[in-house]
Amino acid sequence: MSILHIVAPAARTRGLSLQLYGYLLLLPALCFLLLFTHYPALATVWESLFSAARCGHSAQFVGLDNYRALLDDDIFMLSLRNNLLYAVITIPLSVILALMMALAVNRRLRGNAITRAAFFIPSLLPMVAIANLWLFFYTPQLGLLNKLLALFSLPAVNWLGEPGTALYSLMAVSVWREAGFFMIFYLAALQQIDPRLAEAAEIEGASRRYFFFRVQWPLLMPTTLFILINASMNAFRIVDQVIAMTNGGPNNSTSLLLFYIYRTAFSYWDLPAASAMTVVLLVILAAIALIKFNLLDKRAHYQ
Repeated sequence: MSILHIVAPAARTRGLSLQLYGYLLLLPALCFLLLFTHYPALATVWESLFSAARCGHSAQFVGLDNYRALLDDDIFMLSLRNNLLYAVITIPLSVILALMMALAVNRRLRGNAITRAAFFIPSLLPMVAIANLWLFFYTPQLGLLNKLLALFSLPAVNWLGEPGTALYSLMAVSVWREAGFFMIFYLAALQQIDPRLAEAAEIEGASRRYFFFRVQWPLLMPTTLFILINASMNAFRIVDQVIAMTNGGPNNSTSLLLFYIYRTAFSYWDLPAASAMTVVLLVILAAIALIKFNLLDKRAHYQ
């Protein structure tokens, strides 16, 4: 018997042992992933196919009736439209503002550490503190914003009490809070870019704008993709800010999708309807993620 016939089974056995060892190391994380992510998602889909158990009547299998009922639910459709508008406005504003702040503090200037901390602190504050801070700004008569309007002899605005301004007031709070958090990722990505590229561009006489769009922006695409995915999830899972500031009012003008799911599940105790809304929300998030990966991942330059 040749040496190869002896070594090959031993090497194969060693390789299988290493694979088994790797899977065993992954097993705890995999169990948590299945238990707290995949199982709840499947359970939500299953729950959405049944009717609510009320007045001593057990839940009955109704198929897609809960999904059909959503089409006739005016508040659900309004919440969905509000959330889509919320995402369309807050996501690009947060990303653009975060990028501008990162570019501003990426230079070696005196006081940069203080500026970075000032930009990042809003993302560290709890939502209750942020809500109370901005409620002080938005107070109809005594708020800071109306005091500024009074200096220019402009009438006071009930920012959170008017359907036309309430949702946009919530958007301003979200952009203010999230831009500083996303700035950290952009700042880290900018500091990973080889400084010799900037030196070469300066020697060649390239302007800062040309250097940004031709060099920095393509290299920031992986970070931008990551930020866009996180910003999209944040835009569709906001609920604490709505509860703390408007509770969905006035006239459901600030009712967002997750807030309406929360209210349907824990105020009306209609768990199947809430489950159906949750499945719709998951489908929307999955579609957004797939679109962004397909469109942006091809343009990303990984270093």
